[in-house]
Amino acid sequence: MNAAGRKNLLILSFTLMVVMLGYAMVLPIMPFYIEKLGAGGTELGWLMATYALMQLICAPIWGVLSDRYGRKSILSIGILGYAISMLMFGLSTTFWMLFVARSLSGILSSATMPTAMAYIGDNAPARERGQGMGQLGAATGIGVIFGPLLAGLLSTNSLALPFFVGSALAFVAFLLVIFWLPEARMIPAAAGGQRACPPWAMYMRVLLGPAGVLLLLIFIMSFGMTNFQGMLGLYVVDKFAFNTKEVGGIWMLMGAVLIVGQGVLVGPLIKRLGELRLIRVGLAIGGLGFLGVALATDDLGVWSALTIFILALSLIGPPLNSFISGFAGEHQGAVMGMNGAFTSLGKALGPLWGGYIYDVRMEYPFFSGAATLALGLLVSLFALRNRVPQNTHAGMLGSAHG
Repeated sequence: MNAAGRKNLLILSFTLMVVMLGYAMVLPIMPFYIEKLGAGGTELGWLMATYALMQLICAPIWGVLSDRYGRKSILSIGILGYAISMLMFGLSTTFWMLFVARSLSGILSSATMPTAMAYIGDNAPARERGQGMGQLGAATGIGVIFGPLLAGLLSTNSLALPFFVGSALAFVAFLLVIFWLPEARMIPAAAGGQRACPPWAMYMRVLLGPAGVLLLLIFIMSFGMTNFQGMLGLYVVDKFAFNTKEVGGIWMLMGAVLIVGQGVLVGPLIKRLGELRLIRVGLAIGGLGFLGVALATDDLGVWSALTIFILALSLIGPPLNSFISGFAGEHQGAVMGMNGAFTSLGKALGPLWGGYIYDVRMEYPFFSGAATLALGLLVSLFALRNRVPQNTHAGMLGSAHG
């Protein structure tokens, strides 16, 4: 990757890191914020559900708009709006102000991830696309790790301060996008008829095409992962009597393994194994990791199983996103927007299902996750057996097209 490509990837990575940093900062502070505003668990549940719902609805729309009006403009709107929503968080004095800020955050932050991935899909050659997706994933991992730590440090004297800092960082990312990130290549004028296609028709075209199977895999991955994430903290407390420091250590381990897997290992492994084979290997090992967590009998067993599981899962996302990008053709934004929608759908349904079966037996969410990944492996083995994406993008990530 040339110098311009590295600069562009760095800007995109910083933007996504800031978004995930803000998302992760909200999680540990929100219960205290809710209590301060006189609300309770029901209101907290609505806040969490609304964010996922807004992302589910809006990510495909932002993706189509980025196909029509350019990646840079939509990414700029998303990150500037996110900065404003974080500022609104800090200034909220009633629950309804908080609710509006959270809804706005979900609406606008959903423009960032699909647009950033579409930018790479537009400009990176096939051999570098997976590595670029991996570095974006590593950036989100950094946000996940440092978000709660930053929130803890900044909220000692003021619950609002972390949101003001998050808003300032988002505004810095906005300036970087505006002044330093060149526009990705636009859809050729000859494709204007396709650009005029109504959004619903575009979505059906994507779902019924080769990318539809990959979107199913995206949903399966997200559903299985949130089965795990939603119940893990409660599981290790109930089964192994972990304290708060040990639970925090688990999330730090997960973030660190994610960074190593997606930032360091995924690029060489894609070159060695290929995208589809790496997806299958990750699904198989991830399923075994799920079983290892469920069957662990001591602290060492659960830490070891978690490491294997997270490493395997970290290697699936980038090649899967790269693979689906190869089928997107001139509609990178639409496909990546649908990618975000299916991810959000899994995030919405996974915790609900995991919580229900956890109350039946605490190991069931992890057995369910293993079965989900086994289903994903079967889909990849049979539905994708003869599917090879075409390399429709030969330009470098560093190129800028008017």
